[in-house]
Amino acid sequence: MSATSAIDGVKVIPLRQIVDERGKIMHMLKATDPHFISFGEIYFSTAWPGAVKAWHIHTYMTVNNAVLSGRAKLVMYDIREASPTKGALMEVFLGEDNHVLVQIPPGIANGYKAYGDKQVILANAATHPHDPDEMQRMPPFTDQIPYDWSLRHG
Repeated sequence: MSATSAIDGVKVIPLRQIVDERGKIMHMLKATDPHFISFGEIYFSTAWPGAVKAWHIHTYMTVNNAVLSGRAKLVMYDIREASPTKGALMEVFLGEDNHVLVQIPPGIANGYKAYGDKQVILANAATHPHDPDEMQRMPPFTDQIPYDWSLRHG
């Protein structure tokens, strides 16, 4: 499937920013949002330009990602056996040019690559506290996921 195909259960939600001459407020997630599930923890992942942080596969946790600073290409690959979109790839470019929340359900391999000229700060509001036994990791360049992290032209 194409890298722009939607994946069942993944949501991309535009977020509000309130900007004035002092700076801005960047919304991410609140308990009254219709897509809010539960709160486990929030943490921040950073990456230098060109760095790839992938692949992560959660078994029961839903993650909610938004970029606070910089630019990231978030890539998802549906490996769920019973999913109608099994084998689908999806890319979302998020950050300073596209302030969105990407909600990723369990069973989706996901990771991101920082691009641009500064460090990325990605926030994750997860539905459960971190548990190292809850997540499977795969190297970013595994042949089990048909994705090329190199820069694409045209």
